[in-house]
Amino acid sequence: MTTVEYRSRYDATPEALFSFHERPGALEALTPPWEQVRVVSREGRGIEAGARVVIETRVGPAWLRWTAVHTRYVAGVEFVDRAESGPFRSWEHLHRVEADPAGGAWLIDRVEYELPLDALARPLVGRWVRAKLDRMFAWRHQATARELGCRVLLALPPRSS
Repeated sequence: MTTVEYRSRYDATPEALFSFHERPGALEALTPPWEQVRVVSREGRGIEAGARVVIETRVGPAWLRWTAVHTRYVAGVEFVDRAESGPFRSWEHLHRVEADPAGGAWLIDRVEYELPLDALARPLVGRWVRAKLDRMFAWRHQATARELGCRVLLALPPRSS
């Protein structure tokens, strides 16, 4: 299992930062333009627990179906989505917003994932997957600022364990 965390501090309120993720179209706004992703279906209420989204994402020449279910939702604080099926053996993504005592708010994305046949795949494609995730989350954090009309004040380097 690989865990990686992305943290950025914004000159926005925690409420604004969290509510952005609740807006219709947030997933599409956070999808980098170089990724080929299409939403197939949605069930439930946005990012609340029990909501489900099915997407198709292009990996090489193939379109892979990815079904994610939201498993936890704490209004204004955090939500979690977990893959039921998709390109990863397992995937859990925590989205958390924290107020900064100095002002503004932190967006924290923590992803725990396992590749198919992880022990074999990690040495072969682990760096490629990690670089792809790092690039995607850097873009997503900047896209969040653009969507909110605010700035990223500080983006910490990704941490992994």
